[in-house]
Amino acid sequence: MMPRSFYLRIALMSAACVLALGAVLGWTGYREAKRHQHRILQEVSLGLAAHIAKQSDMIHGDTLAADPQLFAHLMAVNPNIEVYLLDDGGRIVQFSEGGAPLAQDRVSLTPIRRLLAGESAPILGDNPRHAGHSEIFSVAAISGPDGDRGYVYIVLLNAMYRGMVTDAWRDYLLRSGVWLFGLTISVALIAGVFAFFCITRRLRGATREVDAYANDNPAVFDPQDGRSDEIERLTRAFAAMRWRLDAQMRELTRQDELRRELVANISHDLRTPLTSMQGYLEALLRMEDAFDRDERRRYLEVAVRQSVKVSRLAQQLFELAKLECEETLPQTERFSISELVQDIAQKFALSASEKRIRLDTRVENEALFVEGDIGMIERVVTNLIENAIRHTPEHGEVRLEARSHAGEVEIMIADTGHGIPEEQMPGLLERGSTIRRMAARRGGGLGLLIANRILDLHGSAIRAASRVGEGTRISFVLPRVRTV
Repeated sequence: MMPRSFYLRIALMSAACVLALGAVLGWTGYREAKRHQHRILQEVSLGLAAHIAKQSDMIHGDTLAADPQLFAHLMAVNPNIEVYLLDDGGRIVQFSEGGAPLAQDRVSLTPIRRLLAGESAPILGDNPRHAGHSEIFSVAAISGPDGDRGYVYIVLLNAMYRGMVTDAWRDYLLRSGVWLFGLTISVALIAGVFAFFCITRRLRGATREVDAYANDNPAVFDPQDGRSDEIERLTRAFAAMRWRLDAQMRELTRQDELRRELVANISHDLRTPLTSMQGYLEALLRMEDAFDRDERRRYLEVAVRQSVKVSRLAQQLFELAKLECEETLPQTERFSISELVQDIAQKFALSASEKRIRLDTRVENEALFVEGDIGMIERVVTNLIENAIRHTPEHGEVRLEARSHAGEVEIMIADTGHGIPEEQMPGLLERGSTIRRMAARRGGGLGLLIANRILDLHGSAIRAASRVGEGTRISFVLPRVRTV
């Protein structure tokens, strides 16, 4: 099983490459050393066959033969060689006794002619006792009155000598080559591991940053995932960051579009009351003498109502802007939500009575305490009550409740108004939606958006449910606290 660490993987791969390279170099060195030994031995022994051919008479009439005692004497002097007498076609006429039997009765003349032509050693020729094997050799032509009659062919390394050489090389490799090879490989491995340690230092630093990012954002990926190494974690982290950046860009684009649409809608909402107020004031200015006192008063009352609407809308815009840029943060404290609900109900009792709306207040008990910014929460409940009364017809009912469950306190405002169509509910808290524009035309303003933003700062949110013809119910929850 491969290790998970990229550094360990690359270090092991480097070690494997160094070992493979060392093995190749060792084998190549061995072959070159052996070739060098063969070249030296063949060059030193080039004149051996010529000396034998010169000192011995091997042509007897039409017969090519050598004194058997000569071959035996040569083998006794140098037991590492094998002597053969060949005719001019390469057929073996006579050979030294001892050793393995002949495996072939003919020797190829091509390497013989190459060596006699002066080509550089080593040149390998056939070994008659081992078919398919080639060995270094010494050769000399035997000349008669009518030209070359044959060759003295000497294999310089017989089977016994090859075994001795192999043992010597094995001993040499075990005693010196292995130590040298091991030392070289060890130095190369240490140098390679250190080099890769330095090279991957920044990568490991980036991986630590990615792991810290993943710990802060567990939804991206698990940094302890056994299937991930540094490169994979970096890749997945960058992919996750790219996805988040794309999502943020899409959200910024959407918010910018909503902001432009909101500015356009607010401009329209402001223009309507401003135009109305300007029209009434200009009419009073132009036709002051034509109006009686009561009519002038009516015109002025309309202008004042429009100016109040403009002022309220401007104040709501300023308040929403402050909340969205987080200039205003909640100053949390413990307070009695029961008392706050009762106070707000008393504040709206008169306006509800004027519209002939029944305002019903239901508080579970007098000891419901929550934690939050009392001023902001009062603003939330006030905005929701105002909306409920505005959209409830005469003889309707608005109910304000506060009740606790599962460690939370739920504040609920329900009305018996016309209700909201189901297809418009998703846009209830979105700027620029159809239902928001309709609410603005009816004087609803931005109260619901402000309330939702305040609750968002408190870690809560508005929950809305509505049925056409039955009314709307809006609620939110706050954490309940126990008093000592």
